[in-house]
Amino acid sequence: MNAAKVLVVAPAWVGDMVMSHALVPGLRARGSTVHYLAPLALAELATRMPEVETVHAIDVRRGRLDLGERYRAGARIRAQEFDQAIILPNSFKSALPPLLAGIPVRTGFTGEWRYGVLSDRRTLDAERLPRMVDRFAALADVDPTPPRLRADEGRRRRLLERYGLDSAGPVVALCPGAEYGPSKRWPATRFVELARRCTAAGITVWLMGSKRDLDAASAFAGCDGVVDLVGRTSLGDAVDLLSGVDAAVTNDSGLMHVVAAVGVPVVAVFGSTTPAFTPPLSRRAVVVSKDLDCRPCHQRTCPLGHLACLTGISVDTVLDALVDVGVAA
Repeated sequence: MNAAKVLVVAPAWVGDMVMSHALVPGLRARGSTVHYLAPLALAELATRMPEVETVHAIDVRRGRLDLGERYRAGARIRAQEFDQAIILPNSFKSALPPLLAGIPVRTGFTGEWRYGVLSDRRTLDAERLPRMVDRFAALADVDPTPPRLRADEGRRRRLLERYGLDSAGPVVALCPGAEYGPSKRWPATRFVELARRCTAAGITVWLMGSKRDLDAASAFAGCDGVVDLVGRTSLGDAVDLLSGVDAAVTNDSGLMHVVAAVGVPVVAVFGSTTPAFTPPLSRRAVVVSKDLDCRPCHQRTCPLGHLACLTGISVDTVLDALVDVGVAA
């Protein structure tokens, strides 16, 4: 359909939020204006998306009903008179604000208790739509495009000054966290060795992540030449700082998608998950993974107890991938 004013109900994970931008250019190309309803913790990301007109924040937490806030959000956006809501999460609760706002067309995939809250209910064909971006775009009836985020150069310069960062020489960002679980995290000891090899080659290393990644960052204590920014930056700060590095090494994480969306080369280490579903959507990305019979298992922790999908990936392999994206370490 060609709705004039579309509200995208955004996911609650950083990577999924970034990937949701894949449907925006297609909607704009057919003349729709695009607006977002985003969890407060992630709303700043939506403000960095090209062609998104307005962002409405909703103060909800992942995994919680937060019914009162969803009712209030519905009341707040009712006056906006949206023609369609595209509800990307598959939960009942995510569809409540558009229902309460009286949005006539509420599009989403069939999911938990959704029969009464969706007016345009779709059945997911996972074989036809293998990637998450394909599924998001299908709800909008558009072709997906690689997600993009806008960096703010003025803010980036101020951040460099605030943290005393030197970006004159080659800079590699290391992002050792992954909120999903240990089976997505390349061992911290490997990241530390990678950092040492990079700094020995004259490369500046920035360590980046959220407060949830502080445990992973603690392994770098005493590692000379590494600037630890973990837990010190907002998502918007991360967009701005990552836009200026020469490359990044990440796990399959939200920051992997942020790096890809700002157009910076990324080496992405995959463990229990597969890039066939949530790849870094950039021609400047290299995926490193181990070909094992037991992967992908998509488990948060290794059910076999050996984590071979990650421990089997050497520092040399990742260094070779950095060379492939243009950084010689």
